[in-house]
Amino acid sequence: MDMFSTASAQEINKLMTRYGVKFGIYKNGEFMEQLFPYDAVPRIISHDEFVFLDKGLVQRVDALNCFLADIYSNASIVADKIIPEEFIYISKGYLPQCNNIVPPKKIYSHISGIDLVQATTGEWYILEDNLRVPSGASYPLIARELCRIANPEAFSQNNVTDNRNYSDMLRETMDHVNCGGVNVILTPGRYNAAYFEHSYLAERTGALLVGASQLFVENSILYVKDYLGINAKVGAVYRRISDEYLDPMTFQADSLIGVPHIMDAYRAGNVAIINAPGNGVADDKGIYYFVPKMINYYLNEQPILQNAPTYLPYYENDLKYTLENIEKLVIKDVSEAGGYGVVFGSELSAEKLAELKETIKREPRRFISQEVIEFIDLDIMEEDGSRIARKADLRAYVLTGKTTRVWPSGLTRFSRREGSYIVNSSQGGGFKDTWVLSR
Repeated sequence: MDMFSTASAQEINKLMTRYGVKFGIYKNGEFMEQLFPYDAVPRIISHDEFVFLDKGLVQRVDALNCFLADIYSNASIVADKIIPEEFIYISKGYLPQCNNIVPPKKIYSHISGIDLVQATTGEWYILEDNLRVPSGASYPLIARELCRIANPEAFSQNNVTDNRNYSDMLRETMDHVNCGGVNVILTPGRYNAAYFEHSYLAERTGALLVGASQLFVENSILYVKDYLGINAKVGAVYRRISDEYLDPMTFQADSLIGVPHIMDAYRAGNVAIINAPGNGVADDKGIYYFVPKMINYYLNEQPILQNAPTYLPYYENDLKYTLENIEKLVIKDVSEAGGYGVVFGSELSAEKLAELKETIKREPRRFISQEVIEFIDLDIMEEDGSRIARKADLRAYVLTGKTTRVWPSGLTRFSRREGSYIVNSSQGGGFKDTWVLSR
């Protein structure tokens, strides 16, 4: 069987259906599960290119961890006027409840999902940083596993770096910060969009997959109750729920999927929470603008990987540039995610452009604007075996424990619509495996 044949792709997609490899979305108030469309033609990254990406990603995540430690303590970067004070504290991701809490081993972002694109010129650009609950690593993992079943020759004939070490990397990260006790993965339940991933990673890491009802806090210690009614101390929680729902006693009081007083256990240093609450301030699309400055400020280094050319309407000159060039820019709402809140000026009518301009002038902190990067198309295979080109990005996974490491794989997402730059699964995109060559 040709490793890139339609038969191979169809067989893998059938296996994904059989194994329940799906993601969920809410549409018109209803929860729907669907297959994450897989394409058999892999993205290939050379060994030398990955070495370059590895260095740049480690540098970026290390700087972001420094930033989080700083913002929730002395806020030196604000005092030194690198980032405006009000810019931090009006961010929806900033949580004052996390001030002066030092997480175990001083690590805030244990699992970072960094989204990149490669321009047609060959240069790589960072599009955004995901430091709250980045998802998606399970899909290339399971795809590679099923490809070995459907087409075992694919990897024996190519020098592809084995990506099966992700679960080991994740377990080592959890163990490194574990405060004594078992590791658990906290899921809001099967109606979450990424529930497949929660269960898959729990199985692969040996962590317990639990819901909030199985966890409780006594004397600032977190416990899990197993099916026999035996209580065990929890040392690390890989939580797959958003900050605002994590602890109804600290954040959103009406949350039914959080654990009351878990923040008390965290504040007392008795449990690690992965990723740390409050990380949202670092992946705010407005704060993204300042990451190159963070690298220089905290690490005294020049950025290896560049941001997309970005403007902050918060600044008068950037506002002026954005309003004068809006037809050729992409405008992003900093509070949105998953491909939502992204507007291409070239696609708007004169009336809609005028409305957007007024909104930006009225709420400049709410938006960033960026030059449109002409990023590369990758081949995807049609059902008849023909190939078409579609825009694709790459989510790299960077894990921070004893050291900061980049997983030698990643989630390559592609648009299924011709000419579209939006690749998110929630917007109908598909995915393919990412082959990092070993030499």
